[in-house]
Amino acid sequence: MDQATRRETWNQRYAIDDYIFGKEPSELLVRHKSLLRAGDTALSVADGEGRNSAYLAQLGMNVTSFDFSDTAIAKAQKLFDERRVSVNMVEHDIETWPWTPNAYDVVVGIFFQFLDPAARSKAFAGIAQTAKPGGRIFLRGYTPKQLEFKTGGPPEVENLYTVDLLLAAFPGFELIHLADQITELNEGPRHTGMSAFVDLVLRKPI
Repeated sequence: MDQATRRETWNQRYAIDDYIFGKEPSELLVRHKSLLRAGDTALSVADGEGRNSAYLAQLGMNVTSFDFSDTAIAKAQKLFDERRVSVNMVEHDIETWPWTPNAYDVVVGIFFQFLDPAARSKAFAGIAQTAKPGGRIFLRGYTPKQLEFKTGGPPEVENLYTVDLLLAAFPGFELIHLADQITELNEGPRHTGMSAFVDLVLRKPI
């Protein structure tokens, strides 16, 4: 699927009044709030309707986020206004995002699983590169077991994560948290019900 087709597909999904992934941040971020420090810089990858970047900004972080759906960005701005926070949100495709080296104290990638393996490898390398030394990386993604539940995520097994895949993508990084789990999610109409996913929190070597 080319970029224009993907954008139109996501614009159609986001073109409802409800926030399709909810307005509240990923539980992964809330659980590790102690690693999210006021004044630090943060990048939220493929941030959709802005739930995660709004939360980071509420904590006093200097947040940049991006998504390639202009419909999602418009909804994100409404959420930022509602929460009275400022986020530098950019309309941009992840496959051409400029991964500035050593730029962010925190990088967040929650359920961005529309990439094929080659594009995903490039994105993971970019995330590793753009984190500052000592920076923290937060990743959450569905595992192949999710195909049994069908409560969110892509139907292509090659787009899904395994523990081994994630650890291999970030060699030498300090492991802060790793959980391969099956549990109930309630994150808007697109992520509701029993779900299989993996959480990973890393620190970049200094």
